[in-house]
Amino acid sequence: MSKFDASLDLCFSALGAPTRRLILQRLARGEATTSELAEPHDMALPSFMEHLKKLEAAGLITSEKKGRTRIFRLAPDAFEPAQDWLSEQSAIWARRLDQLDDYVNHLMGREKNDV
Repeated sequence: MSKFDASLDLCFSALGAPTRRLILQRLARGEATTSELAEPHDMALPSFMEHLKKLEAAGLITSEKKGRTRIFRLAPDAFEPAQDWLSEQSAIWARRLDQLDDYVNHLMGREKNDV
């Protein structure tokens, strides 16, 4: 994965707001209309729509217009790039911590031999 992946930046930026994370949690239970998604949030509809636009631009959700209603759902494999990146980072840090542990154990062993 590229070090500066723009789609990954969009994904993490979209996940940065509590309102957007709540929308994603709701959509994890199934598709919903704009009004169903907006109902629990105390904000003007235009402001709420900006959250939906940011999630859609990041590729985390999709929408479909049915008549006068817009239906939103989670995008398939939407979180895969973020999960891949986080897994890479986790593996890097696990290796680094293992190396640190080995180094500390080596120093502790040398210290015991010096005594």
